[in-house]
Amino acid sequence: MIPSWLDSYLAGMRASIRWQRRLRPGRAREVDALRGVAILMMVLYHLLWDLQGLGSFAIDVYRGFWHYFQLTTASLFTGIVGVSLVLRYQNLAQHGQPTYAAFRQRGIQIFSWGIVVGMVTYLVEPAYYVRFGILHLIGFAIIVAWPFLRWYWLNLALGLGLLVSGRFIPTWGLDIAWLDWLGLDATPRPAFDHFPVIPWLGLPLLGIFIGKTVYRDGVRPFATADWPEWKPVRLLRLLGQNSLLIYLVHQPILVTVLSLLGLISL
Repeated sequence: MIPSWLDSYLAGMRASIRWQRRLRPGRAREVDALRGVAILMMVLYHLLWDLQGLGSFAIDVYRGFWHYFQLTTASLFTGIVGVSLVLRYQNLAQHGQPTYAAFRQRGIQIFSWGIVVGMVTYLVEPAYYVRFGILHLIGFAIIVAWPFLRWYWLNLALGLGLLVSGRFIPTWGLDIAWLDWLGLDATPRPAFDHFPVIPWLGLPLLGIFIGKTVYRDGVRPFATADWPEWKPVRLLRLLGQNSLLIYLVHQPILVTVLSLLGLISL
């Protein structure tokens, strides 16, 4: 018999990736749409990564334009996390006293999916498995962000401080392999996906600062309810609402399709 806590945990995990067919009311349309843009950018980058890594196409995804494209995509994802946390906190505050439990539960769910990704990538390629990827980072950020949602300027200072620290830590010569998830290893082991706390936690903190600036006291600076119901925008919002599921399934789908088309070899 499954313990009640485990049954509840597994039910939450399943619910976190259930496809949302309809646009949910009461959400910030512009945030969902921007997250949808980040999803499309991620899929495009991983498509090019697959063609380069598995199909020997001459696409340099590690330098130049595509490198900065990938950094912009990851920055969008992680920055939006902070903005979304502010909006959720404000929404809970309008309907009663916000509690940490809701944030902790969501963070644990996303972090757990990060562990799943890590296990799958270990089976595929142990030398490059995901030890602390973007899902680990987002889950960790949601779990630890609770006190920061009460602060304003401190988020700006800490966010910028973490980003700057990430530039200098490699010069310190630290060799602490088991702390590479924190970003304290000057020469981290290679991985398919690696987003250590330093510097990447800085982006959610800056997102909190931006969210508290743009949505001050829960008031939107523009009337998103009056947006035209353009189909492209509605599609972006739908993608944004289902970002976790898309993140988990897009690579297997891309690899399968490219393989069937004969563009890559496994």
